[in-house]
Amino acid sequence: MLKRIAMLSAHTSPLEQPGDGDAGGMNVYVLELSRQLASRGIEVEIFTRATSRHQPQLVDLSTSSRGNGGILVHHVPAGPFEGLQKNDLPSQLCSFVRDVLRAEVEREPGHFDLVHSHYWLSGQVGTVARERWNVPLVHTMHTMAKVKNAMLADGDDAEPIGRIYGEEEIVRLADRLIANTMEERRELIELYDAEPEHVAVVHPGVDLEVFRAGRQAEARSLLGIPDDAALLLFAGRIQPLKAPDVVLEAAARMLHDDPALRERLVVAIVGGASGSGLDRPTALTDLAARLGIQDVVRFVPTVAQPELADWYAAASVVCVPSHNESFGLVAIEAQACGTPVVAARVGGLSTAVSDGVSGVLVDGHDPRDYAAALHPLLTDPELRDAMSHKAVRHAESFGWDVTADRTLKVYAEAIEWHRTHVEKNA
Repeated sequence: MLKRIAMLSAHTSPLEQPGDGDAGGMNVYVLELSRQLASRGIEVEIFTRATSRHQPQLVDLSTSSRGNGGILVHHVPAGPFEGLQKNDLPSQLCSFVRDVLRAEVEREPGHFDLVHSHYWLSGQVGTVARERWNVPLVHTMHTMAKVKNAMLADGDDAEPIGRIYGEEEIVRLADRLIANTMEERRELIELYDAEPEHVAVVHPGVDLEVFRAGRQAEARSLLGIPDDAALLLFAGRIQPLKAPDVVLEAAARMLHDDPALRERLVVAIVGGASGSGLDRPTALTDLAARLGIQDVVRFVPTVAQPELADWYAAASVVCVPSHNESFGLVAIEAQACGTPVVAARVGGLSTAVSDGVSGVLVDGHDPRDYAAALHPLLTDPELRDAMSHKAVRHAESFGWDVTADRTLKVYAEAIEWHRTHVEKNA
């Protein structure tokens, strides 16, 4: 029986605010999956790197109302607390591994039944824990270097060769791999030579209690958005990979083609700088000024999920023009709030958005193409309402309870595989 899981999220804590720095959809994924597992009576211990001397070494999150499961978050000291970028972290993994292994040494043998690692840095730690503890390793990539390097945005740096080697090792050693979509499964098999039977597809979820539809007027009142506004929303980390510049350039194109839209258009950019975006913190505000649209653009710092849900609900349309997304939680969260999505036809967004039904998928990143897709949803209430209802139905199939159920099946397969193929040959 599965009783206790070690969840590894080395480079970013699930307790951090998504949308700032390296915190994003993966943070939401780890925390929400852990909550679902705890609600089923499974204990989850999450290991993440400490980024402040003021963080408690151990955070005990509230236990569930069902079963006796709980969630412990370990903040592991590994290198300087501050000033490290994600690409600096591989050099600190030895320290991180040491403290993760110590957590098991201080307990009774067999304390953990399984390790689930997230992102390649955690996967490197997971391969060591798997061997030391003799337990199965399940790994979720979230993003992959070979895929990112094939779709680099202008201004982004290529992922280092060391990451590619690390990912290849994880694929070789993990008992099971979880892909967010069928496209990601194909990439793991074709680009990383993963064994097809070792790769399971489990879609991430959405909190359907937080992200709710049918409250646009209420949300606009809370946020100070006019009732008749045509609100175009971008939500996410501000970096070239996410392509927020495309949103601004598409807005400028729409205003050029339809000057009357200026009376109602509001463009909201919600999020904080991340990755290579940290090197040019004023790039977007400078771009808005150059385009002459600063009067319609609002830049909003990262907000907590309840307020983010307000922004989704208030919006007429959400734009997700990323160069690459392993899934695209923003798209699902927006649709759960009843807001159609215009997104790039890349990665998991092709699964997250039902093209022509709950939103529109755009090939490439030409702002003119985004303007053509966005304008009807901003100006045609009947089209928007039709897509809004379908967006809600589409999002309802992505609840976190479904994600957890499918993940537990993968855990069971990994445990059985490890028992019959690894322990037998030990």
